[in-house]
Amino acid sequence: MLAMEYRGPYRIRTVHKPTPAIEHPHDAIVQVVRSCICGSDLHLYHGLVPDTRVGSTFGHEFIGQVVDVGSEVKSLQVGDRVLVPFNIFCGTCFYCQRELYGNCHATNPESTAAGGIYGYSHTTGGYDGGQAQYVRVPMADVGPTKIPDDLHMEDAVLLTDAVPTGYQAAEMGDIREGDTVVVFGAGPIGLFAAKSAWFMGAGRVIVVDHVPYRLDFASRFAQCETINFLEVKDMAERIKRMTDGLGADVCIDCVGAEAAGNFLQTLTGVKLKLQAGAATVLHWAVNSVRKGGRISIVGVYGPTFNAFPIGNALNKGLTLRMNQASVKRHLPRLIEHIRAGHLRPRDIITHRLPLEEVADAYHLFSSKLDGCIKAVLIPPGADALAWPNGSPT
Repeated sequence: MLAMEYRGPYRIRTVHKPTPAIEHPHDAIVQVVRSCICGSDLHLYHGLVPDTRVGSTFGHEFIGQVVDVGSEVKSLQVGDRVLVPFNIFCGTCFYCQRELYGNCHATNPESTAAGGIYGYSHTTGGYDGGQAQYVRVPMADVGPTKIPDDLHMEDAVLLTDAVPTGYQAAEMGDIREGDTVVVFGAGPIGLFAAKSAWFMGAGRVIVVDHVPYRLDFASRFAQCETINFLEVKDMAERIKRMTDGLGADVCIDCVGAEAAGNFLQTLTGVKLKLQAGAATVLHWAVNSVRKGGRISIVGVYGPTFNAFPIGNALNKGLTLRMNQASVKRHLPRLIEHIRAGHLRPRDIITHRLPLEEVADAYHLFSSKLDGCIKAVLIPPGADALAWPNGSPT
């Protein structure tokens, strides 16, 4: 099969790999129809995630068609069209029983912190991902969700990570009616977090970024105010001036380890790797939120330490919540929003490229070229499968 392969920082290519096979009775093999490049894939691409091994295949946002199932799989059969959450989870452990699927205790032998994730280094289990023609899907009875016939395939692929992560980012902010919510980052996760903040009763939503076309897109897609941080000398001062001197009720970090905006943070966290990424947005959030406010963090940081202003958070009485999204828990509500016309995730897709051009797709997305918001990869043979609601409109 054709698959994306990592060769080192900023070096990826498509190669022919062996087609995956059933390794466990609870496995399924899925032929990929659509796969996305996620902003967190760029952390791998840039060499910022430990134990990202040469030869790995990335991709944790994908949908496809089941082509084989293990002997113990009961809920799927060959031919089923499925969206596969980025979390790999068992469904039975202490955490899965509490719907904390991103914290499954049984799918990642490499870490006691993170659960298993497709295509996201050996720190999350070393599973190959979906930027390929085929994927082995473990725990196939509990992870994949059958795609309803009335759900467009490009809406479905965004339900594997981007939409649920943005939605959970807003949910963890405990947004109350009339709240002012500041979202840091105008990428796909930030866009869906901003959109979801309105669903939860926000009275005002402000998105912060530094790329003009992304800010323009955010203002149209999420009907929000925007701030270009390159035009701001002091972020906390700007936010407080916009909120009667108090600060935002909720701040949401949708950026993570590669945040721009502070030279020292970028030097120590990205260039020299002395901390687990630049903590720029964490500082902005702590200092911009009001006393007693809430901070939600879904931006990806590494597994080591960050220089974080915990003293300020303590003295301000802040509530901090963070986690990997528990995708499957959110799917019923999000599908309702799509069916009701409240949300059309595919509107953020700006580029559709064949899998053979994956290196160009990563460069385009990483360098923020050609107005790229979200890039979708189409593997060879994918369009030969008969899917309802599949045309890219």
